[in-house]
Amino acid sequence: MKIEGYNAGEHYDEMFTPQGEIRPHYEEFFQSLKKIPNRKMNHLQFSANQTQRAMGMTFNVYHDNQGLEKILHLDIVPRIIPNQEWKKLEAGLKQRTYALNLFLQDIYNDRKILKDKIVPEELILGSKDYLKPCIGLTPPKGIWCHITGTDLIKNKDGEYYILEDNLRCPSGVSYMLESREIIKRAYPNLFNKKGVMPVSDYPAKLLRMLQNLCNKTKPVVGVLTPGIYNSAYYEHSYLALQMGVELVNGVDLIVQDKRVFMQTTQGLQQIDVLYRRIDDVFLDPLAFRPDSMLGVPGLFEAYKAGYIALANAPGTGVADDKAVYAYVPKIIKYYLDEDPILNNVPTYLCREEKDRKYVLEHIDELVVKETNAAGGYGMLIGPKASEDEHDKFRELIKNNPTNYIAQPTLSLSTVPTLTEEGLGARHVDLRPYILYGSEIEVIPGALTRVALREGSLVVNSSQGGGSKDTWVLYN
Repeated sequence: MKIEGYNAGEHYDEMFTPQGEIRPHYEEFFQSLKKIPNRKMNHLQFSANQTQRAMGMTFNVYHDNQGLEKILHLDIVPRIIPNQEWKKLEAGLKQRTYALNLFLQDIYNDRKILKDKIVPEELILGSKDYLKPCIGLTPPKGIWCHITGTDLIKNKDGEYYILEDNLRCPSGVSYMLESREIIKRAYPNLFNKKGVMPVSDYPAKLLRMLQNLCNKTKPVVGVLTPGIYNSAYYEHSYLALQMGVELVNGVDLIVQDKRVFMQTTQGLQQIDVLYRRIDDVFLDPLAFRPDSMLGVPGLFEAYKAGYIALANAPGTGVADDKAVYAYVPKIIKYYLDEDPILNNVPTYLCREEKDRKYVLEHIDELVVKETNAAGGYGMLIGPKASEDEHDKFRELIKNNPTNYIAQPTLSLSTVPTLTEEGLGARHVDLRPYILYGSEIEVIPGALTRVALREGSLVVNSSQGGGSKDTWVLYN
């Protein structure tokens, strides 16, 4: 039995089969959902919104001239992932994280993969995210990407595809954690009965991973934030509080004899590990951008000397460039001699003449992305764009082909989502979080982002998207 008026079209729906039957892992939830009146659902949604505001779960959209703090709308209907499906995701994400870490170590040291022409040398060495001060560097324990958030989508064939890698301390994990607490209160009995894997121990796991980077018995850990005006400041302060560590700005830190100290009311205290939420080039004005007011002079020298550990390591951004993304299957094969467990979305590199010609001729069928843009910006969804927009992007590609890639317009899966008209099908993606400490661990939950506008494929919060709690089942 389907929800009246619910239509996922030709897309893969996570709750319903094309024949309108309930998928087995949603059966129990659906039976409970049928018993909840529409008025009660709307009340639960209102309560969830109010709870987010009360908790300060807000973010600032830089491109919004109003400068308003907004909540990341949490839809009251969770996304449910069966255990067998999750196991494949977990294995694929571990494989990918391990290979990308080996890739980073290689390109900043021996450059074997470049010499063997598996990845074009000019793509890496010419990238603005390839940081020359990091050449010859091996980070503590040989780990570059400690916290990764990998974006995936499920296509109409029911298979997951990697959309992009986020190796620069990705945001959103606080929303995953707080959303779980809110949704648990909405469905307390069902949540316990359903057997949902917990995510609440993430801060403890994050802290253990950070402590693992230092050989001291009790290393001092801090979260380095750009400050209260950063769009993810709520997350920085939330994680610092949950881990029981200091939240610091660049002005709170000082470097003496290549050691980093916090300035406290009781004097200087050495800090051993920084979970930094500042972009690479702003970390240290002496090593990177001299005009940075956010970083700490001398921090990079202390890092190279081994007196401070940074997560993630500086320089990781070159590996999550959207052009490098196209080579990740080859990167996995090169370092691990394995085929990728999770597939990439087929990608056209506009830097290559044959691909560029195809993109220019078929731009109305493709999604075009700027290689270094984020948050849904610098992107064209060809089938939904106007002729003028097509022409504009053709010129952008011709003028700077290395700055663009293109991909087929995939059919993002849908999940029932509460709207003013009742439950409607809305497109979603998935961002699981991976920690790399003494081993690689995928947190059994994720941030599911949802496009709240009907038919929209853009799930980014900065573009009006929302989120869902993600339930990974034990069995």
